[in-house]
Amino acid sequence: MFDIGFSELMVIGIVALLVIGPERLPKVARTLGHLLGRAQRYVNDVKSDINREIQLDELKKLQSQVTDSARELESSVRKEYDAARSVVEAPLQSAVSELESATQDVAVTPVASEPPAKPAA
Repeated sequence: MFDIGFSELMVIGIVALLVIGPERLPKVARTLGHLLGRAQRYVNDVKSDINREIQLDELKKLQSQVTDSARELESSVRKEYDAARSVVEAPLQSAVSELESATQDVAVTPVASEPPAKPAA
């Protein structure tokens, strides 16, 4: 980020010692260290928040993909079920209609009743 070498730090330190003075320099350095620490924590918090938002967005995308896949699977299973049901129901309905028509034919056509045969003695 900043390209500061050791010699440049020494120059900054000497200027600070001359401007601030030897009595207040430790207090100013401590305060500056605390401020830098707070700034680093703030930057780390912002980075972690951004990472959480990115992960949340990825999870939402994954959830929508899984939901779409589940819907597709449900529709394909429903189509297969309907196809199998129609294959089974068609012959069954024709058999039921044949039985009903046969039952109606038998009920409509009177059967001649003959007296039962007497056994030979």
